[in-house]
Amino acid sequence: SSDDIEDVSLFDADDDVSRRSKKSKIRHPVASFFHLFFRVSAIVVYLLCELLTSSFIACMVTIILLLSCDFWAVKNVTGRLMVGLRWWNQVDDDGRSHWVFEARKVSAQGSKTSSEAESRIFWLGLITCPMIWVIFAFSALFSFKVKWLAVVVMGVVLQGANLYGYIRCKVGSRKNLTSMATSYLGKQFLRQTVAKEDQTAS
Repeated sequence: SSDDIEDVSLFDADDDVSRRSKKSKIRHPVASFFHLFFRVSAIVVYLLCELLTSSFIACMVTIILLLSCDFWAVKNVTGRLMVGLRWWNQVDDDGRSHWVFEARKVSAQGSKTSSEAESRIFWLGLITCPMIWVIFAFSALFSFKVKWLAVVVMGVVLQGANLYGYIRCKVGSRKNLTSMATSYLGKQFLRQTVAKEDQTAS
């Protein structure tokens, strides 16, 4: 499979409205709410389920449903509305699989159309919650709660997949990352060489 990065405008019809609104305001309160609701609810249910009920099956099903709803909502709705990013897998006519990572184009005035407040909420929730599930995974592993390990791994995988997808949307392909790293190292090496030559000359 190969990776494709496309830079497209996701919501052309809403561009004029979004330019007029202030960046500091939350323009999509419902999307912002559900971006955090499902993932935080899954964590709360995991922490409190043994206090609320003795049924492991009921807790597991509830947590997996919340994680699944979160995965769908973040991947298909909140990413597009809050930060103008989306990713998915498509199969072409030849049967080859392509991962596509899209980013909303910058407006003609050169300003971003996404709200800074929404962007902070999006990335904070996207990064923090998978880290919490990783902590839960180590906790379940070291406390020998094997039955909970499958639930925790599901949380790590589903939320980690969204995190990886949106990071790829934000920073670009691996080739772009490699070229950025090579360029940075080349500049650092050049600076050090010039600095040594200046010291030798002086």
